[in-house]
Amino acid sequence: MAGRRGRPRKRPDALLGDKAYDSDPNRRELRKRRIQPVISRKGSPNTKGLGKLRYVVEQSFALLHQFKRLAVRWERRLDLHNALISLACGLICWRWLTYHTP
Repeated sequence: MAGRRGRPRKRPDALLGDKAYDSDPNRRELRKRRIQPVISRKGSPNTKGLGKLRYVVEQSFALLHQFKRLAVRWERRLDLHNALISLACGLICWRWLTYHTP
């Protein structure tokens, strides 16, 4: 018997979240799935290391939202939406390379 269709799912080693996701039920569920929670505790001072990692994610979303059609998903078909995301990522990389190469 063949396996399930599509790419095999991969479980992340860790999940990076901000203080809004700090709760014991969230942490328990992640640990139950063998995923390490990397979440700041509410009431504790900000951790400098998390900010560096979160910047990459937030910057990526900001760059993708420059393309208005991706900011709000209008396409009903997932394959078209994924194609537009791929096109947007390609354009972002191309712009970055043309700006940063001599």
